[in-house]
Amino acid sequence: MSVTEIYETGELFNAVQMQSILEDGKTFPDCIPKYDLENIIIKFEQINDTEEAGLKKFVAENFDLPPAIAGGYESNTSIPVDAHIENLWDVLTRKPDNEKSSLIPLPFPYIVPGGRFREIYYWDSYFTMLGLQVSKRIDMIENMVDNFSYLIDIVGYIPNGNRTYYKGRSQPPFYSLMVKLLSDEKGEGVLIKYLPQLEKEYQFWMMGAGLLNETNNATKHVVKMPDGALMNRYWDAHDTPRPESHKEDVELAHHSANKPELYRNIRAAAESGWDFSCRWFKDVHSFASIHTSEIIPVDLNCLMVHLEETLAQAYQSANNSGAAAHYTSLAANRKTAIKKYCWNAESGFYFDYDFKEGKQKNNYTLAAMFPLFFNIASFDEAEKVAETLHQKFLKDGGLITTLETTGQQWDAPNGWAPLQWIAIKALNNYYMFSLSKEIANRWVQLNKTVYKRTGKLMEKYNVADINLDAGGGEYPSQDGFGWTNGVLLKLMSEMK
Repeated sequence: MSVTEIYETGELFNAVQMQSILEDGKTFPDCIPKYDLENIIIKFEQINDTEEAGLKKFVAENFDLPPAIAGGYESNTSIPVDAHIENLWDVLTRKPDNEKSSLIPLPFPYIVPGGRFREIYYWDSYFTMLGLQVSKRIDMIENMVDNFSYLIDIVGYIPNGNRTYYKGRSQPPFYSLMVKLLSDEKGEGVLIKYLPQLEKEYQFWMMGAGLLNETNNATKHVVKMPDGALMNRYWDAHDTPRPESHKEDVELAHHSANKPELYRNIRAAAESGWDFSCRWFKDVHSFASIHTSEIIPVDLNCLMVHLEETLAQAYQSANNSGAAAHYTSLAANRKTAIKKYCWNAESGFYFDYDFKEGKQKNNYTLAAMFPLFFNIASFDEAEKVAETLHQKFLKDGGLITTLETTGQQWDAPNGWAPLQWIAIKALNNYYMFSLSKEIANRWVQLNKTVYKRTGKLMEKYNVADINLDAGGGEYPSQDGFGWTNGVLLKLMSEMK
């Protein structure tokens, strides 16, 4: 049995998680057993004190707690922030190891986000790579692409992160963007090298599509729309509490009439990376109304267009014009579907689509920037989206994520590095340089100000009140921080 399986199938895991004797729910699944796991379980069954004090003593005697990444690092705010980031790359590097825990070992070094995030994360890594590109750390970019390719080969897809408890779900599919970034540095041969893994990635997201019909219109990540178009949703293979947030999930489901469905929707939202946001709720102020698996996310489907277009380009480079034409056609069909189901001409904005209800969601979110980022939107659509962005999303420190203040970390007043980057590049694609420059300047200045005040670069920021820290979520705001470092370094390099 794996570490996570043993934790999840016994009273030890339940007792530790529900009594919250450790820092947060992720700590115990990340612990490193000092002894053979089966023996630890036997010892646990023999102890008398299973209350808080007894559990703390037992865990301390039998497990090593995982260290926080960069937790003891002392910043020197007298040096510029770009030099600070250059220093941090080595601090945030995790070398290959065979730690006997829930970790899935990887063959090459990689950058972790920092803090409680001690492992590689899927979509985080693309934005981290933007900074590595500026730093000329192409070797590390290639190492990380190779690690993700390894995960595709041994797991069948890229998990949320390289932990056994993340198996069952992925994260937003940025693998094709990583491969394209590496090909920009090393040539088109990169596309051919990773073509097998690009194909496997696509098949994972489209698994079961051939089984869909009018009465069975959804399976795993694929949904067949009323007109026959195939689109994607977020999904998780499991319908149980997340091991890393066990207590929170159990407590939320306490009054739920359908606990498995609730758990799956929570897990699906975790796959989206936006964990959590009112974007996934029927009632924007009720977490219990989460229905992620019923939603066609506009950003996910734009990412799938890029994957299809990258496969077409890779097959063309490999002199397989038939396969290239096939994926070009799939990308064109999906673009049409995105316009049909996600564009709202009256509002002048892109929205997610509730395929169960047969209508668009009405949440204004930064996911609307993805059709511009991938050049799917028309110029007229882009102008309307940009107008809304300027009027409703732009704050002193950059862009808020949604217009709702709910206490969830992926809602107002918080801003996140990856979405600032997507929005800035999206506007540049349509020659809206004045607005994109304004967003970039405000975001960079906020990052620099917080760095000077605290010596840290944060996971997220309060962009509405730049004198306050960001909040919300299931854990304290983390410093480090991989994707913030990457986006900041990239933006600063483009401002020079």
